[in-house]
Amino acid sequence: MDKRLSTLAIFLYFHILLSHFRLAKCGNATTSICTHTPHPELCNTLQTTFSDETLDKNDVDLGQLSLRETLAQAAKAHKLISEMEWSSFDELGRSAWDDCLELYQDTIYQLNRSIVSKIDAQTWLSAAIANEQTCHSGFLDFNMSSHLESLQIMLADYSKTLANSLAINKAISSSSTSKQKRDSDYFPDWVSARDRRLLRSSGGSIKADIMVAQDGSGDYTTISEGLAAAKRRGGGLRRFVIYVKKGVYRENVEIKRSMKNLMLIGDGIDATVVSGDRNVQDGFTTFRSATFAVSGGGFIARGMTFENTAGAHKHQAVALRSGSDFSVFFECSFKGYQDTLYVHSQRQFYRDCDVYGTVDFIFGDAVALLQNCNIYVRRPMMNQKNTVTAQGRKDPNEITGIVIHNSVITAAPDLRGVQNSYRSYLGRPWKEYSRTVLSKCMIDGVIDPAGWLPWSGDFGLSTLYYGEYMNSGVGGSTKGRVKWPGFHVIRDAAEAGRFTVRNFLAGDSWIPATGVPFTSGL
Repeated sequence: MDKRLSTLAIFLYFHILLSHFRLAKCGNATTSICTHTPHPELCNTLQTTFSDETLDKNDVDLGQLSLRETLAQAAKAHKLISEMEWSSFDELGRSAWDDCLELYQDTIYQLNRSIVSKIDAQTWLSAAIANEQTCHSGFLDFNMSSHLESLQIMLADYSKTLANSLAINKAISSSSTSKQKRDSDYFPDWVSARDRRLLRSSGGSIKADIMVAQDGSGDYTTISEGLAAAKRRGGGLRRFVIYVKKGVYRENVEIKRSMKNLMLIGDGIDATVVSGDRNVQDGFTTFRSATFAVSGGGFIARGMTFENTAGAHKHQAVALRSGSDFSVFFECSFKGYQDTLYVHSQRQFYRDCDVYGTVDFIFGDAVALLQNCNIYVRRPMMNQKNTVTAQGRKDPNEITGIVIHNSVITAAPDLRGVQNSYRSYLGRPWKEYSRTVLSKCMIDGVIDPAGWLPWSGDFGLSTLYYGEYMNSGVGGSTKGRVKWPGFHVIRDAAEAGRFTVRNFLAGDSWIPATGVPFTSGL
């Protein structure tokens, strides 16, 4: 009830604010931007709703006004969802409905942040797009198309204003450039010196705030208990370190948005294991199936395995879902079959990790970069095709994508002896503007010469961006690749440089891998 009241208060505030502005004639600068939005009529209407006393006729003002209108629409959308009649849903429908409530509440948070910080707004607006699509996906998981159609009609205005804000903010921010840095280390520059020391330290030398140990030798015996203790100690301003001693922790863990700057350090891959088996077949949405889910910003994990043991026959079953901005996973393993690693939204970095799966097993709409990782394609069910990635970029103005750099893609032990009996591909377009780049990877013969698989007919084939740059191995050859308009064999270093660790995350500095030669940011 408190959440609903706070959301309504936000909506009413902006509704009153907007109602006090008088009609005014728009300026040429803003008009030019409106012509480049997906819904120019809404953009022009927004411009003519504001008075000369309030609006300095420039692009920045239009960006702020668009964001505020989008926030008001998001608050209205959340209110409409919260007031939907429960009796129209069965148990599965209520599960999808519950996802939507949480996701739209998060969207309100992301939009408020976007108003305050123009630099990061494109990341957070992209996260709002991901939230909208995830809400829809919950109903699709349970084949509830009629509920989804009703929801889309009800929230059409919000969807249009969000798409416009994304386009306007991109036009505004594209004129500014971020300073790029190099570093002798291989972590992003937003990983503090203290966090780097922790990431490099051995398990025995860690000075953790608390210890979780299944054998009873620590402060708590479950990760969930440890997180509850961390929440009680409050703050989130300083790094809170939880050491998770070796053992198999059979629990579903969720770190909410309010729990920031957490670090979990285990005893290594396959030593410290978080294990669960939730899946869509058993009544969980893909979003809720995650064994380990994290939304709190600045999350770091090192030396842990996250697994979903539901098996291939249970279809969507997530091992880890991350919507944590500026999150780092170092020397971790992610094990599952379909939908193993859900890079849901915002900025994420994976270094020296292992990922196992079958169908769409690295998927989502984050700005995600995997570097120096081992990607293992497992044996799927009969008549299934393996796809390593399914990137979910819906809007061309989103900054999102999946980049796999300096990594190895190979068959897992269970597939190796029979890999010729199954077709495996680098990815397929989950959404219309799907974007995935593989750079300097070793790809063995497990990958089909075509490389990429259609999703449905010619859907997305001309609007996606799939790129390969200087890959090696039998499966790395581009001679037999698909001939789609959106597929690119990247030969230009400047083009490849857009997807390096320094340049890909919305202008933030990403650090090249140790021992990999780079020039001009590559």
